[in-house]
Amino acid sequence: MRQSVKTAVNCFLALFILSSDLSMAKEEVTLSDKEAQTLATEAYIYGYPLVTMDLTRKVMTNVATVEATRGPMGQFVNVREYPNASFKDVTAPNADTLYSAAWLDLSKEPYIIHLPDEKGRYYLMPMLSGWTEVFAVPGTRTTGTQAHDYAIVGPNWKGALPKGITELKSPTNMVWILGRTYCSGTPEDYKAVHAIQDEYKLTLLSFYGKSYTAPNGTVDSSIDMKTPVRDQVNALDAPTYFKKLAELMKDNPPSKEDAPMVAKLAKLGIIPGQDFDLTKAEQNVAKALHQSVKSAQTMIMAHEKKAGVDKNGWLFSTKTGNYGTDYLQRAFVTAIGLGANKPQDAIYPTTTVDKAGKKLNGANQYVMHFAKGQMPPVKGFWSLTMYNDQFFFTENALNRYTLSSRSAFKKNSDGSIDLYIQHESPGKDKEANWLPAPEGNFILMLRFYWPKEEIINGKWTIPAVEKVK
Repeated sequence: MRQSVKTAVNCFLALFILSSDLSMAKEEVTLSDKEAQTLATEAYIYGYPLVTMDLTRKVMTNVATVEATRGPMGQFVNVREYPNASFKDVTAPNADTLYSAAWLDLSKEPYIIHLPDEKGRYYLMPMLSGWTEVFAVPGTRTTGTQAHDYAIVGPNWKGALPKGITELKSPTNMVWILGRTYCSGTPEDYKAVHAIQDEYKLTLLSFYGKSYTAPNGTVDSSIDMKTPVRDQVNALDAPTYFKKLAELMKDNPPSKEDAPMVAKLAKLGIIPGQDFDLTKAEQNVAKALHQSVKSAQTMIMAHEKKAGVDKNGWLFSTKTGNYGTDYLQRAFVTAIGLGANKPQDAIYPTTTVDKAGKKLNGANQYVMHFAKGQMPPVKGFWSLTMYNDQFFFTENALNRYTLSSRSAFKKNSDGSIDLYIQHESPGKDKEANWLPAPEGNFILMLRFYWPKEEIINGKWTIPAVEKVK
């Protein structure tokens, strides 16, 4: 009898709590205009990486077979040589590593990735979730250069893996592998890296140990293959954007850390995996969602000044690759540098000004002075790349776009090193240290691969670019 009474009381309490929660939830559906506007803008910023990744995937895989920088789902696309000054497909091209990229859909089954013996060569194979979070980075820094086989599995996959296969669990079913392999750019080294790239293999788990040929891709003629992805994303109207976001969150679930944001989305009627129809939203919510497109885009790009630090005119961030709940930082990096690495793997300081804060221009002569023993402290390598004001290479007499740790620099008598940055040659005796500049404004970018802790924590400072009087 006593037990029955206790059970009845517990049931009553449970019903009371449940009814109270439902009542509270019902009250929270009614939002003021200001609350609706704030939540709508936050929702847009939160979803920006996932929507961008999906559209990028569609464009990059919309081919039947591998063509240049595009390839079907589940297949590696290997870039075979560094671009020259005529290359205009992607801004800020790289002349240090050759890319090997692939897009995966893990909703049906895992993929096995084979990474060959790199024989001491620097490489990294970062894997990004649909939210642009780097969830695994096989490579020289983390696993060495020996051969490895990994199983990349989705968030809901359960099963047994073949012996000797290491599991890498992705938090989403959408995965972008953006591998980079160091190459000096000589014909001999190109050949060596091509042999390595040819051994980067992806195989569906069900075909592991069997003969496997990846199927051709399906071409969708409705996909815009010419307009830059960022412009396409920014052009999406609110009904399309938020409907797509809700749909994508089914296979690419929010993290546990995102629970408060998921609750905010629910107040707007946006539920992961459920169909979203903006026409059914409350009038003020619908209005706020429409207005959020422009307000959020403005906030994302205005975040530039807070996205990193400024040292001697060099702007860079160590908040990349993993963002936690800093959704604005994540959206900003998505907008200006999709596919960013963790800072432990790479940092990319950029400058457009000299020490005095004046625009860099080829009409002037500049010097970067490194004291003896103060070259960039990295375990991988570093480079200094020259771009015009549109982030592209420019033609020059030496066909040289970078100076780097592989350059044979001429030292000063005290052991220091000066890098000469100018349009005209500084003289034959100094050309080993010369980075040719265009005639007009230009941009400099440093790349620090596998930076030492003193770069990450700011104890080592990048020299300013000083104008020669």
